[in-house]
Amino acid sequence: MSAESVEQLLQRPLSELTARFVTQANPVPAGLLEALDADSRSGAQALARRIRSRQEKNRAEGQRLRRLLRYETELWEQGATHIAGVDEAGMAPLAGPVVAAAAVLPRGFRLKGLDDSKKILDADKREALAVVIKQEAVAWAVGRAEVEEIDRINIYHAGLLAMRRAVEGLSVKPDHLLVDARTVPECSIPQQGIIKGDALSLSIAAASILAKTTRDRWMAELDAQYPGYGLAAHKGYPTPLHLQTLREKGVLPIHRRSFAPVREALGRPTGAAPSAAQAELFPLAASRTAVKS
Repeated sequence: MSAESVEQLLQRPLSELTARFVTQANPVPAGLLEALDADSRSGAQALARRIRSRQEKNRAEGQRLRRLLRYETELWEQGATHIAGVDEAGMAPLAGPVVAAAAVLPRGFRLKGLDDSKKILDADKREALAVVIKQEAVAWAVGRAEVEEIDRINIYHAGLLAMRRAVEGLSVKPDHLLVDARTVPECSIPQQGIIKGDALSLSIAAASILAKTTRDRWMAELDAQYPGYGLAAHKGYPTPLHLQTLREKGVLPIHRRSFAPVREALGRPTGAAPSAAQAELFPLAASRTAVKS
């Protein structure tokens, strides 16, 4: 079937043209916008403005995604093939594991709307992005550190442990790691820590989406196991409702006993001494630093 001419398109209902060139974002034939501008119908002129607005948003999104690939592009140009973004989710909650993800994206990867998971408030949108990332990534993996490990080595080191497990779980060995804010201890792979990396690197943003959506699903499962605490809603974060429930219903096995509100609910003093397990697991952690972009 041959492409319709501009004259033929103008015979179509404006609602159909809106669906085709605004909603579905199909390529706009040459001359159509000018023809809509010249059309005496106000609806046609409004449609031309909507199409131009959509095109401008697409251009801006393309530029944003290119900026988010600047770290990856530099490494690709230096000969790296597999670059893994690494990020974690669940450092601040009072309950549940800390989860990390690692994602190796194909060269030149683009995914409209992909950003730091904290900026994407719609859970359905995060899940939709996670599906595409998993389908198109060269490799991806998640790692977790359990509540017992968090209490034993502290949350900072538990986050690093989850990151290391995510990297070790990849089906391909990365040539380089891009890590949000810090670096992964005891890892021989060249790496770079980027402050606010989940907003500056597409690979780290992808990892942040995978870590966040995975942890949210696990917290929903824990909510079914421990009803009445609202875990599916607050994901273990210290919301007023969670703190109230903690005081009224008591501490669960999945609560982090090294965290002050949980210790208070247990009637224990806050400020536990650091564990010797930290030095055992991460002897070189103190020598690793993150670099600011």
